[in-house]
Amino acid sequence: MRQVAIVGAAMTKFGVSEKTNLEMFAEAGLEAIARSNLEPRDMEALFFGNCLGDFEEGQLHMASFAHAELGLPVSAPATRFESACATATVATRHAALLVGAGVYDVVIAGGTERATKMGTPLATRTFAMASQAQHESSAGITFPGVFAMATHLYAHKYGIPLKDLKRHMAGVAVKNHYHGSMNPKAHFQKKIDIDMVLGGMMVADPLQLFDCCPFSDGAAAVVVANAGKAKDLIKNPIYIAGMGQASNGPLYLQKDLTRVRAREASIAQAYKEAGIGPDDLDVIELHDCFTIAEILALESFGVYDFGKAYDAATKGETALNGARVVVNPSGGLKAKGHPIGATGAAQITEIVEQLRGESGPRQVEGACIGLVDTLGGDLGTVCNIILTNRAN
Repeated sequence: MRQVAIVGAAMTKFGVSEKTNLEMFAEAGLEAIARSNLEPRDMEALFFGNCLGDFEEGQLHMASFAHAELGLPVSAPATRFESACATATVATRHAALLVGAGVYDVVIAGGTERATKMGTPLATRTFAMASQAQHESSAGITFPGVFAMATHLYAHKYGIPLKDLKRHMAGVAVKNHYHGSMNPKAHFQKKIDIDMVLGGMMVADPLQLFDCCPFSDGAAAVVVANAGKAKDLIKNPIYIAGMGQASNGPLYLQKDLTRVRAREASIAQAYKEAGIGPDDLDVIELHDCFTIAEILALESFGVYDFGKAYDAATKGETALNGARVVVNPSGGLKAKGHPIGATGAAQITEIVEQLRGESGPRQVEGACIGLVDTLGGDLGTVCNIILTNRAN
């Protein structure tokens, strides 16, 4: 396999947008191409992520239309990816695999979503379609419900009083909103405090409003190239050091919701390929769809032992200038927002900018190695990408 690099990355502002999915993706995609010192005609393929375009805009076959919006050559195939919230990360991984294999030299990947267009009732229903229909969504399972159960199980398993666990989870929300307050492209750019989190309305006991990420609109894109070509295009390519992807079945087969087995398998693949371990990470963009999810992810990575990450945020260990590793300097899904088809590419964009030293007031000093982690569905799909600013 050839070494692979990201030469351009960009995202729109996340939040509520009046632009269509295609308009948002064209904005992000053309900016990513321009940052690569390339032209649309140089793209050899498009790997396009979108989950719910049929419900959002009555549009399913969107990849070829995104291809046209970008002005790509007819010879460049456009393929749609759907892996729930992990969609854009999976698309980027496949782009990197095919560039690494020598099938292509330059590929653009990413995704777009316009979730707010649906309104809360329909958006909630369509998100639940990523659960197993026969035994889960038909029985009333929603994503807040899944992570609420995981919270209760975590408290019971590790002997942590639920009241104490909730306060530490609130610390995750406070941290990520603080980071988001410095991100001009974040959905939410206001700081919050512990009392605001604990005083919020109940969504799924014990998860309250500020424990949950929002529905968002937005798009993000990355340009992937072989490392030899990348060095001729820009002065600071970011290299893909390792990748992993794994899958798991429905919840009733997973048993223990405090252990995301697909993530444990995926991160093991990525660490092995990169030749590193958890102690080597400088910055992490992880899938904090709910505050408990950040805690579970840090334990799956091996950054903390199981049952020990619950108070990391309140101790300040995962904030900017924290003692352990900076987690979600973008604001994460919690504050940056979560347009599901775009999230993974936005996480990659944040890590790319961090490793290039381009993140302004939320810059992680000396960041050399970053991890992207995106989870899709009910713990069923996980994709990890490790990036570095150092060539092999």
